Order: sequence, then C-alpha cells, then structure tokens
Amino acid sequence: MVSKIKIYNNFNINKNHIKSIILIGNFDGLHLGHQKLFNQAKKYKRKTKAKIGVVTFDPIPKMFFNRKLKNYRISNLNQKIDFLKKFNVDFIINKKFDRKFSKISCKNFIKKNLFQKLKVKYIFVSNNFRFGYKREGDVKLLKSLSKKYKFKIINPTPLKKNKKLISSTLIRKLLQTGKLNYVNKYLNRPWSIHGRVQKGRMMGKKIGFPTCNIDISDYVIAKPGVYAVKVLIEGHKKDLKGIANLGYRPTFNQKKILLEVNIFKFTGNLYNKKLSVKFIKFIRGEKKFKGIDQLKNQINRDLKVAKNV
Repeated sequence: MVSKIKIYNNFNINKNHIKSIILIGNFDGLHLGHQKLFNQAKKYKRKTKAKIGVVTFDPIPKMFFNRKLKNYRISNLNQKIDFLKKFNVDFIINKKFDRKFSKISCKNFIKKNLFQKLKVKYIFVSNNFRFGYKREGDVKLLKSLSKKYKFKIINPTPLKKNKKLISSTLIRKLLQTGKLNYVNKYLNRPWSIHGRVQKGRMMGKKIGFPTCNIDISDYVIAKPGVYAVKVLIEGHKKDLKGIANLGYRPTFNQKKILLEVNIFKFTGNLYNKKLSVKFIKFIRGEKKFKGIDQLKNQINRDLKVAKNV
C-alpha cells in the first residue's frame, strides 16, 4: 500500500512532524543500500511510534557545484518521491539547493534546522554523508553534537554485494558499462527513464520501424545500444513490451543522445504523452551500419531477442 505523504520545501514543518526519525541524503536511485536504511528506520518507527521524514536536495549538490555535469541522475525527482511513498515515509523535505543554502555552516545546519526546527530524535545517515559549507560536516561531527542537541545518530553498516559497496556511484558506472543485470539487481527493480514523447526526424517510420522519441533530460547516460524494455504509458495501468535504442544513431549522423522506443502491438498517437521506460535487458552496443538494408536486418534480429525476453 502506498501511503500519503506531506512534501515541504523548507524546514518549517507541521507540529505533528517534529521529533521524528530523519533520513538525510540525495537517495538517488533508492538502491538496496538506501532500502536497508529505510527498513531499519521502519523498525525504529514501530518501537518509538515516531514518524519518518526524509531530507533531500534538488538539484543534487554535485550537479549544482558542477554546472557542466548534465547527465548524472539515476532517477528524477518525481520517481524519487514515488519510491519514498512505498517506504511508508510520512513526509519529505525537498530543500532547494542554491547558493545561499550552500553557504550555511555545518554547525548552523545542525542547530537551526535539525534541532530548533525539526527537533529531530533519530538521524539516519550513510558513512560518506557530508554537509554544510565546503562539506565540512560529517558523521563524526553529528555524533559529537548528539548529546547537546538531544538526538541519536544511526549509522548502519554499508551494504555490500559481491564484495562491492552498493552505492549510487557504483550503479552509474554499471549503467555506463552496460551491466544492466547488476543495476536491476541492486535497485531491486528495473532501472527506468520517465520522459515525454517528442517530435523526431521520423527516420524510424521511413524505414518501417516507427519509434517514440524521448529526451533523456539529466539522466545518467547508460551504455549506448539496444535494450529490451517495458513501457508504461501515461494513463494506462499495464506495462507493454518493447525495444529501445539509446544512442546517437551513427547510421544517420545524429549528434544528440536520444532514447527511441518501439512498443510491440501498439497503435496510436503518443506525441506529448509521458512514458516510463523500464530497461529489462541490454541486447547489444550501438554501431554504425553501411546502409539502411543492413540496419533493417539487424533490427529484425534485435526484435526477435527483445520479444523473447
């Protein structure tokens, strides 16, 4: 069951949300490591009857400080909120990360926001959590001030799989190298891109293979190539199987990265509709073909693979 959730854009929260269990972080992708944190928070909720709140930031601070870093997110803000709802979170503070907020000292962040405004009782953070001006704050500082400000730090052991620390950084690297099977395993669901269908160059239609063109926005760029996918169309309840090409279409000298999706057994106009494209299997890397006939033959081979996934 998906719970109702209150979303704030600052630390001025309702009285019934103070003295809560707070999880702080970007939570990009909500992977198994994050899920471990939330499952432990739920145990504290059952014991203490306190509510669970999440403090997260938009844009991701790393993207704010490095404006050239365009394709970075594993999931967008709406996806993150949807995932958090499934973890029985009671409220989210989605703080805009801007120049003014970035200059708040770590000690002021603790005193003014966590203590005075939230009156937080338990704080869940990962080992590598850094905060405050020039990232001067860390878990050690939080622990040193915990008695003064009457909160307890919960800092669970990081989750490892195959001797690797499960992190958003690892998942980005796995996506970029085409290891989608590990990505989906570590997310505990298929990685997906949400986007709106745009007008394209109609090249797919001209070769008898119509596709929906989707701008990938600031999502991390997975390994260019062909993927078996499932697609949820806005307003529909059921996923449809399909095939997608993520890449630069070298055969057509395309310069911009694009996600093109062909939905099996679907007819209809999807322009301007929102789609959720779930990546199920990496089929092959992108390559340049000598001509349209060679491309068509390869597409037919790819279709056979995708339909059998």
